[in-house]
Amino acid sequence: MRPLKFYLITDTHYFKNSLGAYGKEYEEFMDGEQKCFAETQSINEAVFDYLTDAKEADILLIAGDLTFWGEKPCHDDFVKLLREFKEKSGKKIYVVTAGHDFDNNSFGFNENGRYSIESASFSELYDYYREFGFDDAIAFNKEHLSYVADLSEDVRLLVICNDIDGKKHIAYDDEFLGWIEEQAKQAQSDGKVMIAMEHYPVLPGQPILSLIGDARQAEAQKLVDTLADNGVHLIFTGHMHNQSINVTETAKGNKFYDVCTGSVIGWPSFIRLVTVQDESTVEIKSIQTPEFDWDKHGLSSKEYLIAQFDRMIRTLIDRMQNDPEKFMRKVSIKPTPALNKVFPIIGKKLSKMTVGGFSRILLVKADPQIKKDSFVELAVSLVRSIFEGNQPYVEGTPGGDTLLKIFRRLAPLFKNFKGAQGEPLDFYETMKHTAGNYGIDDYNAVLKLK
Repeated sequence: MRPLKFYLITDTHYFKNSLGAYGKEYEEFMDGEQKCFAETQSINEAVFDYLTDAKEADILLIAGDLTFWGEKPCHDDFVKLLREFKEKSGKKIYVVTAGHDFDNNSFGFNENGRYSIESASFSELYDYYREFGFDDAIAFNKEHLSYVADLSEDVRLLVICNDIDGKKHIAYDDEFLGWIEEQAKQAQSDGKVMIAMEHYPVLPGQPILSLIGDARQAEAQKLVDTLADNGVHLIFTGHMHNQSINVTETAKGNKFYDVCTGSVIGWPSFIRLVTVQDESTVEIKSIQTPEFDWDKHGLSSKEYLIAQFDRMIRTLIDRMQNDPEKFMRKVSIKPTPALNKVFPIIGKKLSKMTVGGFSRILLVKADPQIKKDSFVELAVSLVRSIFEGNQPYVEGTPGGDTLLKIFRRLAPLFKNFKGAQGEPLDFYETMKHTAGNYGIDDYNAVLKLK
């Protein structure tokens, strides 16, 4: 077969800046955000300018959450941006919509605080985006806004959406799984290599994310089995704003890869360049998104996005001691009067604690190279690395060895550790592979599908 190349981006979260993204309430809102808001129009324009001139591929896939919260004016502008890009570059575009694109309490900010903006409905998304995939479909499921399209003579794309009118992030029923299986078998019959795209990850980006119900497709194993056991061994996803490449194997021994890509408007911010070399080999490369036009206070785009990410984590830690109710809501803990008293005490101690001091509480010895380092700084770095991928805290490094001792000490407290979908988890192994990457390179890799 002839190799096929395409670009992929995700979570564009386009917001039309003139709608309003400023003021005191806006700044308070951004204290808890990983992604940018006011800057998203500028970032998207820079990304599409880059892709217009990029010559290695003439196809672009966009894996969902196209707008910030489904604002109708943002859909209007984003569609205009896509049309201009398509006309200038000659590239074909294939999108999937997601939960941020419809039926939300959309908003902007001005001098009076937050105000409402009308959000699009699910039924309107087809007309907004029909020319970016739907019109090219050789098979179409309108209930799920899902479709199949030929990217080349040899490669076929399956785009699946876990939203329907009135419901988001649903588990796929037998009827829709049957439709997916039918498309996969048809691709095999036609001699096509089929790859898939969905907004929600199917495999946890990092093991710790398996604890979050919203972090992946509901009843994910059913989808993995349906795809992999019918010849579809690779899916491209977004949603969690993290860089990761993971692989599993079905009970029948078929490999399945999930390539999740960071949002273009928050750190980590990357473009994927994908080469389907043959029916069993796919090469993944990652390209950092370009500099965008904004007052970044002397920072590069990368530094600016990282600063926003770290702002979110530091705010969360600060709220533990200064605003425990906000802290608990953010981490999905039900506030109680007792916890309102406990968390400020914990937060205050942690803010002053060294890595060595925290380790001593658990009766473990920190590596001498990091024992005097701030525990908060280690925590910020660890959380950021979970989203960045290629996590550095592996066995044999000062941070890795110290964290592994901590995880081993804590493990007896988590004997009945389970993921959000009910699967049993080994606490120590989960945390070990969350802190350090022992598997596939999350940025650049050659995947063997069979």
